[in-house]
Amino acid sequence: MGTERYQSPLSERYASKEMQYIFSPDMKFRTWRRLWIALAEAEQELGLSITDEQIEEMRAHRDDINYDEAREREKVVRHDVMSHVYAFGLQCPKAKPIIHLGATSCYVGDNTDIIVMREALGLVRAKLVNVIKQLSGFAEKYKDLPTLAFTHFQPAQPTTVGKRATLWIQDLLMDLQDLEYVMGTLKLLGSKGTTGTQASFLELFDQDYAKVRRLDSLIAEKMGFEGCYPVSGQTYSRKVDARVLNVLSGIAVTAHKMSNDIRLLQHLKEVEEPFEKTQIGSSAMAYKRNPMRSERIASLSRYVMTDALNPAITASVQWFERTLDDSANKRLSIPEAFLAVDGILDLCLNVTDGLKVYPKVIEKHLRAELPFMATENIMMDAVKAGGDRQELHEKIRKLSMEAGRIVKEEGGDNPLLDWIAEDPAFGMTPEKLAAATEPSRYTGCAPMQTEDFIKNEVAPVLEERKALLGISAEIFV
Repeated sequence: MGTERYQSPLSERYASKEMQYIFSPDMKFRTWRRLWIALAEAEQELGLSITDEQIEEMRAHRDDINYDEAREREKVVRHDVMSHVYAFGLQCPKAKPIIHLGATSCYVGDNTDIIVMREALGLVRAKLVNVIKQLSGFAEKYKDLPTLAFTHFQPAQPTTVGKRATLWIQDLLMDLQDLEYVMGTLKLLGSKGTTGTQASFLELFDQDYAKVRRLDSLIAEKMGFEGCYPVSGQTYSRKVDARVLNVLSGIAVTAHKMSNDIRLLQHLKEVEEPFEKTQIGSSAMAYKRNPMRSERIASLSRYVMTDALNPAITASVQWFERTLDDSANKRLSIPEAFLAVDGILDLCLNVTDGLKVYPKVIEKHLRAELPFMATENIMMDAVKAGGDRQELHEKIRKLSMEAGRIVKEEGGDNPLLDWIAEDPAFGMTPEKLAAATEPSRYTGCAPMQTEDFIKNEVAPVLEERKALLGISAEIFV
C-alpha cells in the first residue's frame, strides 16, 4: 500500500502478523466456505438430496478462493455474502444449487465472527501465559531483595522487588481465568434463519423439528464447537461481543497498572525497561532513557478500555430480532480491540523479559527512609537494655521531627541514626544500630509469600498450559 492512504497503526506498528491474519479477509472467506461445506454435509446426513459429488466439489475449492470474481459480482449485487456464494458456485457448478441452502447471511457472518474471536482469544491466552511465566521468574529471582514500598506514593513499610511483581501476576491470573471461562463458553449461532425461528429449515425437513435441532448440533461438531446458542434472533446475542471485550479490557487494566508502576520505578532509577544500545530516548536530551514501551502499553490499554464500551452499547440498543446498526461498529471495535491487546501483550513480553533492576539505588532509597521505620525496633531494643520507654519515645519523636526537617528543608542526609548513636540514653552501639536497621528485618513475610504464591498459584497454572510456553515478541520501537 502506498503512502497516500490511511494505514492503521494497529497493523503497521503494534499487532503481530498472527493476529492480523486471524482478522484478515482471507481468514473470513475461507471460514465461510468451511461453513458452507459443513452445512451441506449436515443437510445430506439428515436426508436432503445432496450428493457426495457436490460435497467433494466444494471441498476441492475450499481454499482457492476466486476473489476477483467475487469482487466483480459485489459491484453488481452490493451484497458480500451473495457475491461469494456466486463465486463459489462458479468453481462448483454441480454444487451451485445447494450452496447456502436454507441459510441467511448471518449463517456465515455470525458463525465466522464467533470462530474468529475464539481463535483470537487462543492467541491472547498463549501470550498471557507467557507474560505470567516471565514475571514469575522475575518475582522468584528478586523475592528477597528489600525495596521501599509505597502507599499513596509515599514511603511505607518495605516489601521486596519480587513480592511487588506478584501483585501484577495475580491480576494476570484473574485475566487468564476470565478469558478461559468466556472462551470455553463460546457457542456458534448455528443455522437459525431470518428471525431465529429456523422456519426455512423446518420447511426443508418437512416439519421434522428433531432434524432441525440436529442440524445445529452437526454444524457445531463439524466446526469444532460443543454446541450452538439454543435461541437467537437473526444474530447471536451481541451480549457475547460485550463479554469478550470485557475480557480484553481486563487485560488492558492489568497491563496499564503494571506499566504505570514500571514508569514510576524508572523515574526512581530502581527498575528500567529494556533499552537498546542504539536507541534514542529524546531528540533534545541525549542522556534520557524514557520508558516508552511502558508508556505505549498504557496508551494502547486506555484505547482498549474505552473500546469495550462499544459492544456493550451496541448490545443494549439491538431492536427485537436484529438491527444493522451493529455492523459498522462491530467491524471496527472487535478486531481493533484484539489487535491492540495483541500489541499490549507483545510489549509486556518484551518488557518483562528484559527488566533491569538496580539494587544499589533501591538500597539507597530504602536506607534514606529506614531510620524512621526502624525507630520502634530501636526503642524496643533500648528498653530491653534497661531504658525508660516513655523517655525514649519522646526523644525519638523529637529527633525524628528534626531529622525530617533537615531532609525536607535543607536537602540533607537523614541524620537520625547518628543522633541516636550519640545519645547514651539509647545505649546503642553502631553494631546494634546496624542490626536494627537491616532492611530484611522490615519486609515481613514478603519473601515467603512470594515463594508460596509462585509454588501454589502460578506453577500449577503454567504446568497445565506448558504447551503454550515459548512465545517471544518482536516489537517496533
